[in-house]
Amino acid sequence: MKIPMFARLLFAFFAAMAISNAAAQTGVQERTLANGLRVIVKEDHRAPTAVHMVWYIAGSMDEVSGTSGVAHVLEHLMFKATKTVKSGEFSRRIAAAGGRENAFTNRDYTAYFQQVPKAALPLMLRLEADRMSNLLVSESEFSSEIKVVMEERRLRTEDQPRALVAEALNAEAYFAHPYRRPVIGWMDDLVNMNHIDARNWYQRWYAPNNAFVVVVGDVDAEKVFALAEKYYGRIKARALPARKPQTEPEQRGVRRLVVKAPAKLPYLLMGWKCPVLRDTERDWQPYALEVLTGVLDGNESARLNQSLVRDSRLASAVGAGYDSTARGPGMCFIEGTPSQGRTVVELEAGLRAELARLVRDGITPEELARVKAQVVASQVFKRDSIFGQAMEIGRFETAGLSYRDIDRFPERVKAVSAEQVRTVAKQYFVDDQLTVAVLEPQAPEQAHEQKRDQTNKRTTNNGTSSGARH
Repeated sequence: MKIPMFARLLFAFFAAMAISNAAAQTGVQERTLANGLRVIVKEDHRAPTAVHMVWYIAGSMDEVSGTSGVAHVLEHLMFKATKTVKSGEFSRRIAAAGGRENAFTNRDYTAYFQQVPKAALPLMLRLEADRMSNLLVSESEFSSEIKVVMEERRLRTEDQPRALVAEALNAEAYFAHPYRRPVIGWMDDLVNMNHIDARNWYQRWYAPNNAFVVVVGDVDAEKVFALAEKYYGRIKARALPARKPQTEPEQRGVRRLVVKAPAKLPYLLMGWKCPVLRDTERDWQPYALEVLTGVLDGNESARLNQSLVRDSRLASAVGAGYDSTARGPGMCFIEGTPSQGRTVVELEAGLRAELARLVRDGITPEELARVKAQVVASQVFKRDSIFGQAMEIGRFETAGLSYRDIDRFPERVKAVSAEQVRTVAKQYFVDDQLTVAVLEPQAPEQAHEQKRDQTNKRTTNNGTSSGARH
């Protein structure tokens, strides 16, 4: 007998609840060292491995004009030499121990991680503590690595039309808040950056009292705390720069822009300013927005895909997104590519019609159950991985929340009502909160001509072209 879809969703929902409650029983322990470094440990003995992460509460939102991208540049340089470890030796030692490692820079933070056999964990703490305090930011290493970062910007942003659209939308949506600057940095800032900028960033923000360590895996918490004291505890705390409020002024109407770039099809990106979680118990709008975006774009049967791709064939692809955790302001996004022969104007009208229908009619019990099941299940799936667990702890902590709030998140999502979903759609998906960016496809020869004209203009005005400085 075939089980109806709604029944399967409810089964998945309550199964996820059971697993979530079981996972919640696995405790997290925390200690704060005398230098202000917080150490958060979660024991998970299912496999003989451990994840070690260091999170610095310093991302692109902490940069100032003229040095955009410096947080990411410093991330690259952290894999170079220290006073005790030669350049490249850090990664070689981790590979020799049978581990993997990497790092990532975000608007809100910079994080470094290693996943290793548990016997190699002491080495990870020793190496990471060493580069927290002993990094050598040399001019030669910087000169080499800045070229890598500029090439990364070319490949991931300047040669990717949709990335250009997203970058332009952020710059237009935020007038004052530093989220308007790209994490990778503006190319002109990268061209004119020097190793002193990177060194200053390191000295300003890379301090134990501006960081926390997360360890998850087959470990003993007390032994981890002892190792942290041994290696990190000797690093002195430093005075940190004052963080001033950077409140974005109220938006007073829809903002629109067009990006011209080589592409076969146009593309539409719409972003509405929305709240993020600040108080996990009192706030309810972010949970409702999580459900709302799931209703719009949860799977192939979600509203936007069903209506605009499968039924009307107005779009070849649509999507929606929202992140409820951030240090700064939040935004809900809807994106789409019109089908061949259709326009972005028609697609925008179709998207607006779907939003209006949701505000008018609300959502069905089946939609609500499906999305709740997906949200809760996604939390459970993250806990299947020790890396996912460490990431979730770090994500909450850097957003100004607490790892203690992680288990409350699915519980609060389960409490969202259909009326709350309709309310947030009506309140936040309005033109006064909206920025619209459109990709206008250009033939390759048109784009090349336009880029050459811009380069010539920069050369005339500044005496150098982007990327030509050595």
